[in-house]
Amino acid sequence: MGSGKRMTFGKAGEATLSQWMADNAQVCWIERSEPWDLESQVISQLDLPLNLDQNRHNAFHSRLKVIRAQARQRARELPISS
Repeated sequence: MGSGKRMTFGKAGEATLSQWMADNAQVCWIERSEPWDLESQVISQLDLPLNLDQNRHNAFHSRLKVIRAQARQRARELPISS
C-alpha cells in the first residue's frame, strides 16, 4: 500500500477473518539458510493465483492486480469503524 497506511477489516471483520483462517488455512514451513531460493522454485512450479510476487506467469496475475487496486480504493472510501 503506497500510502503507508495500514488497512484492516475492523475488530469484528478481523475476528471473522481470523476464524476463517483457523478453519480453512494451512501453514507449513521448512528451515532454510536461503529461503528465497526455495520460494522462487515453489512459485514457478505451483499454481498460486493469489500470490503476486514473482508470479507474473500466472494467467490471473494482471486481473488480480486490478481487483486488489479496486478493493483498496473502495476501502479508502468507506467510513472508518472501530
